[in-house]
Amino acid sequence: MRQLWRNFHAATMTRGAYSAIERAAIVTLDDRIEWIGPEAALPAVEAAREHDLGGAWVTPGLIDCHTHLVFGGNRSLEFEQRLQGVDYATIAAQGGGIASTVRATRAASENELYASARERALHLLRDGVTTLEVKSGYGLDLPNERKMLRVARRLGQTLPVTVRATCLAAHALPPEFAGRADDYIHEVAQRMLPVLAAEGLIDAVDAFCEHLAFSPEQVERVFQAARQLGLPVKLHAEQLSSLHGATLATRYGALSADHLEYLTESDVLAMARAGTVAVLLPGAFYALRETQPPPIELLRRHGVPIAISTDLNPGTSPVLSLRLMLSMACTLFRMTPEEALAGATVHAARALGLQGTHGELAPGRAADFVAWEIGHPSELAYWIGGDLPKRVIRHAEDAGAPRRD
Repeated sequence: MRQLWRNFHAATMTRGAYSAIERAAIVTLDDRIEWIGPEAALPAVEAAREHDLGGAWVTPGLIDCHTHLVFGGNRSLEFEQRLQGVDYATIAAQGGGIASTVRATRAASENELYASARERALHLLRDGVTTLEVKSGYGLDLPNERKMLRVARRLGQTLPVTVRATCLAAHALPPEFAGRADDYIHEVAQRMLPVLAAEGLIDAVDAFCEHLAFSPEQVERVFQAARQLGLPVKLHAEQLSSLHGATLATRYGALSADHLEYLTESDVLAMARAGTVAVLLPGAFYALRETQPPPIELLRRHGVPIAISTDLNPGTSPVLSLRLMLSMACTLFRMTPEEALAGATVHAARALGLQGTHGELAPGRAADFVAWEIGHPSELAYWIGGDLPKRVIRHAEDAGAPRRD
């Protein structure tokens, strides 16, 4: 069905800039944008439906390109402990940290995980998100990683949102493999990934490259397995120390390297050459009270695209608003509102391998957009919290977040 959308201003986000069109119009055909431009230049069209957007500012639908949306329980009590001075090592020794989430996730049924993840997803959708990524990584064995990824697929089937599922089985060492990290990596690379890929549950493969997780050598074994399966890779890298995981990721054509507080210039140059997106996660930076921000100037200087995401997870970034992350990216990382919006649209799409279909307002792209009742796109980063009035359109249909399946 062809539809006409008129009477608005558009921030198309072409080439990572507002690329604004005043008094714009969009023609959609089925679930794609057929034409966009100034309303005065609108060609003659026969539209089945016409929509007056009342002078709103229209942006591409927001894209949350790094979430751990599916998990059991939460770690609010650990949050309180940390604020009372208990350090992470002590909490972990008491059975807390990722291990506690693994226990809760393994104990939860698929329906229970879906119900809790759905509620969190609805917060993101009400914030203007039309595409998001969901990582596994709290199951850490084949049945429970499969369970998490099945929930991710189900979210995409039952909610008005495009979901990309990423296998993060190389997230932490499960208790049954204590002291046997190499054996666990073999399990991930040789058993889990082939089975989950064959079942159609994986769009990409991720790992956590850090001294408290897995070494670059171990991560490379996971990446080699992903390459053999034809799956793109991503990497949690340089969050707490410099292991040059980002450079390793570029050797495998990684879609993105994420966190990046300890990124070096040599890593940045490697990312620039490979076209790997830098995904920055201000929620985790804030929650952990970090003091070393990612090297924004180096990323700018060498032309590395910068994406922004929530990192929604139960331990270090219990964030339910991507738009709040735009504000934090500006205040904590000194990005501009224009850069932040690009980070949640065009660059976030590239971080998911969706650069040909999502993240911009252009002919041939998905008809996913948000009509915001604001005076300028900078307000998306300017307002701290709250629920800005908006109309969310996904696949050329109103995407009011449903309360029931």
